[in-house]
Amino acid sequence: MLVGGALPSHLDCCGGLSNLDYSKVDSSAMTLLLGYVKMTDSTFAAAVLCIAFNPLFWNVVARWEHKTRVLSRVCGSPYTACYCLGAVILLLNFIRSHCFTEAMRSQPKLEGLDCLSVYCAGLAVLGIGFLFVISSFLALGFIGTFLGDYFGILKEEKVTSFPFNVMDNPMYWGSTACYLGWSIMHASPAGLLLTAVVAVSYMIAMLYEGPFTEEIYQQKRKAAKNK
Repeated sequence: MLVGGALPSHLDCCGGLSNLDYSKVDSSAMTLLLGYVKMTDSTFAAAVLCIAFNPLFWNVVARWEHKTRVLSRVCGSPYTACYCLGAVILLLNFIRSHCFTEAMRSQPKLEGLDCLSVYCAGLAVLGIGFLFVISSFLALGFIGTFLGDYFGILKEEKVTSFPFNVMDNPMYWGSTACYLGWSIMHASPAGLLLTAVVAVSYMIAMLYEGPFTEEIYQQKRKAAKNK
């Protein structure tokens, strides 16, 4: 899924958050965070499962469709099939967000974050995230956002307008920023930890989606040359 502003100068802006060295995160801060989170809480576990399941689901289904074209045949056209998959992904993302919010509500807040200035900072992060998500959607369109190229609906050229001229995978990083901002606004250690799970799940998805999508377009270029 293509289904998050200024970056520090020492980061490669086109790599987004994937260039951060997570091994250098302060272990004491992580220990403090974990001390506030009940890992065995059912709502927390449900949120983790939803976060992990969603990108796995759409990648498996989209690759299966690319290989078999079963959904396109059943739905009557690749466009209808893509719209159906997009609707399912949107529903799954709604459920994920609901589980994420319920997990935060069931866990204690971090008092040091429970103040107006931090709330406003979280709101700003949330706004930046929404900016990247919405602008990505507008640049790609529904079909482009929801894996249309796996259905054989290919774009004539790569999208290079904002926000794709700022970073790779802005939809994913924008979504991650939304969850981060939402967690900060709620002063929620559980939310911050779940945001890290979101980031990791997206990073894993990108490792598979990027090369596979590039292979699809390479096949298109080869077919065009052979005509």
